[in-house]
Amino acid sequence: MAKYVCPCGYEYDPAVGDPDSGIAPGTPWEEVPADWVCPICGLSKDAFTPA
Repeated sequence: MAKYVCPCGYEYDPAVGDPDSGIAPGTPWEEVPADWVCPICGLSKDAFTPA
């Protein structure tokens, strides 16, 4: 599963997910809800690029 990086430097790792935002470990990027935002800077999922 690919990792995705926010311009602020936060990296979404599917193996880790984002439990604080309700994204379970093992959740691939494609299944992260469209309204999810970066937990560091608040940018939308659209701002992320593949790592």
